[in-house]
Amino acid sequence: MHIDQLKDKARSLPYHPGVYLMKDAKDQVIYVGKAKRLKSRVSQYFQDTASHTPKTRHLVSHIDHFDVIIAASEFEALVLECSLIKKYQPKYNILLKDDKGYPYIRLDPREEYPSICLASSIVNDSAEYYGPFGSRSITNELIESIKDILKLPHCSLKFPKDIGKNRPCLHFHMNQCAGWCRTADLREEYQEAINQARMLLRGDYKKLASHIREQMLSAAENLNFEIAAAFRDRLDAIERLSQKQLVATDSFTDVDVIGYGQTETHACFAVLHFCGGNLLDKEYEVFSVPDDPAAAVSALMKQYYLSRGAVPKIIFLPFEIEDSALFEEYVIQNFGIKSRFKVPQRGDNRKMLELANKNASEEAQRITDKEQSAKVVLSKLAGMLGLESVKRIESFDISNISGTDIVASMVVFQDGKPHKAAYKRFKIDDLPGQDDYASMHQVITRRFSRMLQEDAGFLDPPDLLLIDGGINHANVALAALDALNLHFPVFGMVKDDRHKTRALVTPDGREIRIDNQQSIFSLIGRIQEETHRFAITYHKKLRSKRLRYSTLDKIPGIGEKRKELLLKTFGSISSIQLASLSELERILPKDAAYAVFDYFNREEG
Repeated sequence: MHIDQLKDKARSLPYHPGVYLMKDAKDQVIYVGKAKRLKSRVSQYFQDTASHTPKTRHLVSHIDHFDVIIAASEFEALVLECSLIKKYQPKYNILLKDDKGYPYIRLDPREEYPSICLASSIVNDSAEYYGPFGSRSITNELIESIKDILKLPHCSLKFPKDIGKNRPCLHFHMNQCAGWCRTADLREEYQEAINQARMLLRGDYKKLASHIREQMLSAAENLNFEIAAAFRDRLDAIERLSQKQLVATDSFTDVDVIGYGQTETHACFAVLHFCGGNLLDKEYEVFSVPDDPAAAVSALMKQYYLSRGAVPKIIFLPFEIEDSALFEEYVIQNFGIKSRFKVPQRGDNRKMLELANKNASEEAQRITDKEQSAKVVLSKLAGMLGLESVKRIESFDISNISGTDIVASMVVFQDGKPHKAAYKRFKIDDLPGQDDYASMHQVITRRFSRMLQEDAGFLDPPDLLLIDGGINHANVALAALDALNLHFPVFGMVKDDRHKTRALVTPDGREIRIDNQQSIFSLIGRIQEETHRFAITYHKKLRSKRLRYSTLDKIPGIGEKRKELLLKTFGSISSIQLASLSELERILPKDAAYAVFDYFNREEG
């Protein structure tokens, strides 16, 4: 629609509460807003656009059309706005990146050897769920503390399947695990430890402490002082843990304090969790400076608590929020809790708010300083290389062993940071043997041919190409670009004796030393290591897949589906090799199971 058509449509709207959805030419929702009076609010976007902030002007310039949903009340409009923002994740709304709910701890007592793990939500699978807890960091810390106290496994071994297959790990030798992997004779002790873990998770600290105290005194009376000391240490750890555990029930926290801070370029929304006057945890979100800080805090606050499914009884805010009363009503209806939203003015509550604001300001400043530092480094790099600017760097590396499973990696650094969503990996095809130059030529050709074909994921052009290797590799990349009639700056990465990039080299052989420029040396080193890591990881994955399948390929009657079933069940070739015939017959027909067993157990004649 033309701007005049948008104005006319806005003027035709009613003076009712509701929600409006701004859409672009592709019919994508780019902004969702709530209004007491739709006509007044929506019309503002298309009146006197010169008075808008730059961000609003940018939004309006991308609006092709809009839809509205009339609500029965402003409260209903609030609820609808929240659900639509969550559904569409609009580009121009301030969004909370981490919208995960409060985490839980899962334990399934029906398992032969139950394990304790973090769960994002409760699933109807008959397992026991404890929580929710204040944050993932608190939950993981609690899980690790319980494992340490009760000497439960920290590893990923599956019991009883993996018992006796490996030597005990470092946790056993550091007295952080009882070494359950050594023998199946410890099953009863394991169940006892799990039962004690369940008591800890239920908050039955006194009951458990009393039980362990009795064991400690009994051991001391029998002169088993070493065992008594172990019970004493466990008792101390349980008492410390009882003071730390934070469960998001009605007493989730005494109070949450929301802080706000900003620099010239970044703002931060921070939430501090307090319990009993003690600061327990912090969560935060950094974003671009908003036009209206109060509106930004209001939007993020709603997303934060609605996504987590739990709200404390008291929330301190950095400033008055226009629809806090509506949100209080929403919390009562959906969570059955009467939360109070306050802006503290004095006393200890004000000090808590000032602390939250300070945390927010420091996080915003940290990100700003980091980005400013990156800009300075990239500006210096551009000057050294004779370029106008460097924002997007693409780096390429080839990985192979003796010419097998040849792969290439493309790593992208945007504004000095890894842009992992843009990473690409390539499997090199149709080459007679190991030829790094031909491999590099193929990769560069494939990457930029995809760009010319306007394939999604390959559209953004680089400001700088870095090629792992010297002048010859750089020339190969340049030749591939020339064949496509494309021109981008290309430099090879020249390494020193320690395999660190000491210089960049142009295709015509001019070396530019970087090992005397610490900031640039560090940046290029990170890029080189990340490119090599990404290539090696892909190469190992392909090689491992080929090797593990090749062994099973030699066994008669074992096709693709049975290979996958064997590996999924036993995890590795070595585990399949150690499996008994009866274990194999549980998943394979008898003749196939015998073929596998016979292959790994026949005596060489």
